[in-house]
Amino acid sequence: MLNPESVVPLYLQLKTHLKTQIEEGVYGKDGRLPSERELSQHYNISRMTARQAIQALMQDGFIDTRVGKGTFVREQRIAQDLRHLTSFSEDMAQRGRTSGSRIIRAEKTAAPGDIAAHLHVPPLTQIGLLSRLRLADGEPLAWEICHLNLRFCPDILDRHDFSRTSLYAVLRESYGQRLVLAQQVIAARMPTREERDLLQIGDGIPVLALHRVTLNDAQQPVEYVQSVYRGDRYQLQTTLNLIVPTE
Repeated sequence: MLNPESVVPLYLQLKTHLKTQIEEGVYGKDGRLPSERELSQHYNISRMTARQAIQALMQDGFIDTRVGKGTFVREQRIAQDLRHLTSFSEDMAQRGRTSGSRIIRAEKTAAPGDIAAHLHVPPLTQIGLLSRLRLADGEPLAWEICHLNLRFCPDILDRHDFSRTSLYAVLRESYGQRLVLAQQVIAARMPTREERDLLQIGDGIPVLALHRVTLNDAQQPVEYVQSVYRGDRYQLQTTLNLIVPTE
């Protein structure tokens, strides 16, 4: 199982093995991992090696230690694929989780200059503002503020309840808007007090702040979104293609 002859250090081999077991459900959420002593005896390694493997798993966010109780699997972060544009509802459904929303604001408003610029409309143009706390199995994961270009969906906030309905599905099915491209910027930062309270996160936990302009198939901006995701529950992933320079 662990190969002492490998160039890979034993603690990294053990870390990889335990990580695989966590991902395969051998140790479920809140499952207790063997102690350093139990790991050292089972794998015939030193307690120092076992400790290094546990510390590496902890640094990667897979486990937590509880004083006097042991080491336990923590709920894993949701990997957000940056290559595809999906709604929160669709994303959660693909993961087998039940999505939900709590409406904070849903109203027409005059677009400030910066929002108007993103939507390519004159300042003070009436736009739709939809502010929602996004939930997965009842757990708050993100706060999303969506600014809608009402030219493409004039009565959308009057006709639909977005505490239970997917915005993207309504735009597609009721207004014929094919959202095909998104331009977004993501940065990590510390949350405001309001964000911390809404997302139910403790002090010292960062958030991922996302700004996105979503375009339809005519390359026109339909929405400008400002979202804040819990940094302890989300991670970003993508696939990079290597560009080989030509001679």
